[in-house]
Amino acid sequence: MTKSKAKTINSDNTAKTTKLAVTAMLAALSAVLMFFEFPLGFIAPSFYEFDFSEVPVLVGTFSMGPIAGAVIEFVKILVKFLIKGTSTGGVGELANFLIGCSFILPAGFIYKYKKTRVGAIVGMLTGTAIGVVLNTFVLVPLYSSFMPLTEIIKMGQAIFPAIDGTFTFCLYCVGPFNIIKGLIISVVVFIIYKPLSRLINSLDALLTKKKKATVQ
Repeated sequence: MTKSKAKTINSDNTAKTTKLAVTAMLAALSAVLMFFEFPLGFIAPSFYEFDFSEVPVLVGTFSMGPIAGAVIEFVKILVKFLIKGTSTGGVGELANFLIGCSFILPAGFIYKYKKTRVGAIVGMLTGTAIGVVLNTFVLVPLYSSFMPLTEIIKMGQAIFPAIDGTFTFCLYCVGPFNIIKGLIISVVVFIIYKPLSRLINSLDALLTKKKKATVQ
């Protein structure tokens, strides 16, 4: 084996090690953040809960790509499921995964091909919009599989008396909740991404340095 080929293999192995380590750290952090969830009772029923667990997922998506982001999303929900269990027969967990992916994947794919601040903003706004649509047309029917739709609408009416059906429930509760959540997560990621990306690059450089030292 030539030296150049050996260096290429070592470089590839280091990149994979770095990616695996960062993925594991972000998934663990995201899973922990999921336990600090709270309802936004002024705008949606209590089963719509807000947390900051999408922040590490989106950071991972921007730094390592959409597939890595989806893996982090899956692992964080799996960890919470194994520790806390489920009260919805898995429907809530499936809903969380779908809504998470609907947010991070469009953002990740757009940023992958336009790695600028504008690309990040457009990606996050697109993900937020798709999340609203998915929540309205897919997740509300999913939730109705473990809670009667009439009960869900009644919970919405307690907040907004003008709600009189599924459409107005989505208009007054589901849409605004997801827009608020998406915008808050986007702002936080926009602020912290650059410092965190430098940290991730530093970790990659450190692992590369250690790998070279071991080879020598």
